[in-house]
Amino acid sequence: MTSEHVKCLIIGSGPAGYTAAIYASRANLGPVLYQGAQPGGQLTITNEVDNFPGYPNGVQGPQMMQDLEAQARRFGTDIRYGMVTRVEFVDQPSPGNPHRAIVDDKHEITADSIIISTGATAKWLGLPSEMRLNGRGVSACAVCDGFFFRGQDVVVVGAGDTAAEEASYLANLCRKVYMLVRRDEMRASKFMQKRVQTAPNIEILFNTETEEVLGDDDVTGVRVKNAVTGEERILDATGFFVAIGHKPNTDIFQDYLELDGHGYILTEKGSTRTNIPGVFACGDAQDNIYRQAITAAGTGCMAALDAERYLVTLEMQDEEIVH
Repeated sequence: MTSEHVKCLIIGSGPAGYTAAIYASRANLGPVLYQGAQPGGQLTITNEVDNFPGYPNGVQGPQMMQDLEAQARRFGTDIRYGMVTRVEFVDQPSPGNPHRAIVDDKHEITADSIIISTGATAKWLGLPSEMRLNGRGVSACAVCDGFFFRGQDVVVVGAGDTAAEEASYLANLCRKVYMLVRRDEMRASKFMQKRVQTAPNIEILFNTETEEVLGDDDVTGVRVKNAVTGEERILDATGFFVAIGHKPNTDIFQDYLELDGHGYILTEKGSTRTNIPGVFACGDAQDNIYRQAITAAGTGCMAALDAERYLVTLEMQDEEIVH
């Protein structure tokens, strides 16, 4: 196994990872960034991004990630293909006792600081039609894409608070919102249930499952089935929003880092510091509330600044040992 040592290792790309890389590079931390299984993150499967500052006419998700990657490279970030498959964090790191990461099970990197930006993956229903029309009317983020469906009819799948929030958001933009609930009751809080039940343009269909998302090039409707009666019907809609949750990509860290009940990395309030010194988390891997590109980028900036301050402290400790 080959081995090398770096001052700053960034695990994952996307808005958080690339922004962390930009700031870490400008601070002369010499960051090495591994892009992970999906270079650029979830935005690479998003067509139009209309709500990120600095793009007055909007931008395609993949193009935006290329822009951020190019900016990180311009300042000297060593961006590599590959996936960190294993980590070994130490409770009391020092210059002689760094953290360790294994890339693709064949390359070892020891690092004085590590920034985690592995993101989260939206949960999908697993329908072939859902995957085929992803980004062409199928979405997992109403806040990101709802604007494009103003005045239109859409479908939201889910029964929890997230689904209720998505439906409520879309109800302010769309003519009609169908909410598909698999069982005879919702899992959302009583407050959120009341909110969607009293909205005049939200129709909740209980005991209803999605059979197929319809459309050749874009979504034109959704074929659904009532699990009790067996009745099938087609809902005319141009948008299909899946709101059944996200899974943070944090499995390899669970033996070392404190996670919440859903697997999101816990960080100190007002910072990106984890429970392990020298390890920082940013983006959707630690954000189960906002999950926006702009907030991910913001925490990426915070992580780089936190890492820079930590490394200064580490160097001062090393100098004290030498003297």
